Amino acid sequence: MFAILISMLDSATLPVIEKVYQIYKPLVIINSKVEKAHRYSLAAGTEQTVLVLLELLLSASVAPKTHKSAYLVKAQSKMSILQLKLRLYLELELANPTKLFQLQSDLKEVGRMLGGWLRSVS
Repeated sequence: MFAILISMLDSATLPVIEKVYQIYKPLVIINSKVEKAHRYSLAAGTEQTVLVLLELLLSASVAPKTHKSAYLVKAQSKMSILQLKLRLYLELELANPTKLFQLQSDLKEVGRMLGGWLRSVS
């Protein structure tokens, strides 16, 4: 399974998908240091949200043009949820603010890319 995912993320991968993939890695490291009280709720839920976002983007990349916008709208919804969860990390002081600000910045970039993609298929 892992080999399949790695082969999918080659040079032909869309930049927005690669960016979300790059967001997931530091999030896992941050979550490994989150206190136990939040690790299996907010932290696990945040990781799952990123994975669902990645899944929606991959689905949109292979979907026929008539179905792409549905996947992309769902992906925008997951992005909003992810932004809210990262804000909770900051407010609850669960991780280093600098790392969280970097993730939020990367997520804003994903939002711009996603918005452009959605406009191009609408």
